[in-house]
Amino acid sequence: MIKITFCLTRLPHLTREAFQAYWRETHAPLVAERAAVLKIRRYVQSHSLPDEAFAALAASRGGPPAYDGVAELWWDSLDDIVRGDPEAMKAGLELLEDERRFIDLATSPIFLVEEREIVSR
Repeated sequence: MIKITFCLTRLPHLTREAFQAYWRETHAPLVAERAAVLKIRRYVQSHSLPDEAFAALAASRGGPPAYDGVAELWWDSLDDIVRGDPEAMKAGLELLEDERRFIDLATSPIFLVEEREIVSR
């Protein structure tokens, strides 16, 4: 399976709580409605906890600020993602239009991965 991982940073005018509420309550249903036409097999939202919940861990690593969340979407193949189906392209553009309402796209990396499971219990 192929997965898109999208590390999300909210737009500056939104609080983390407002960003996560919009993402969960407004954007997630839009993705679910378009999942079949986009051939999405799985969609998971990981919402970051308040900064104080992991401040010591973050400080010990000296890394950049935390993302507001991570979206993961799975497909059976790369062909399912890049195919030129007009209906899928329209659905993808509709999702992108909504993403511009709450995600700072310029600071939110997105990348394709192929998972390599190391531990599974």
